[in-house]
Amino acid sequence: MDTLEEIFGKTAQMTVLKNLIAHKEESTYLSGIADETGLSHSSVARVITPLIRSGIVIEKPLGKQIRTFRLNLDNEKTSLILEFYSNLNKIKD
Repeated sequence: MDTLEEIFGKTAQMTVLKNLIAHKEESTYLSGIADETGLSHSSVARVITPLIRSGIVIEKPLGKQIRTFRLNLDNEKTSLILEFYSNLNKIKD
């Protein structure tokens, strides 16, 4: 368990956010996040929605049914989350 999970608990949304942070320079699909995290496709879809609404994640449609997701590195909230996560990892026991 990493420091972020120790503080906030292990939730599906935290798991998705950590996955997006690990791939912050890349776009990914719901299926890719689900495969990498072990969460169901529906769980990923459910918990990524508030991240999109808050501007932390950018959703980009590709065609009629395919969507990609990536961290919004231009968003101030995202910058603060990345800085917080980085600083937490620096002080890990």
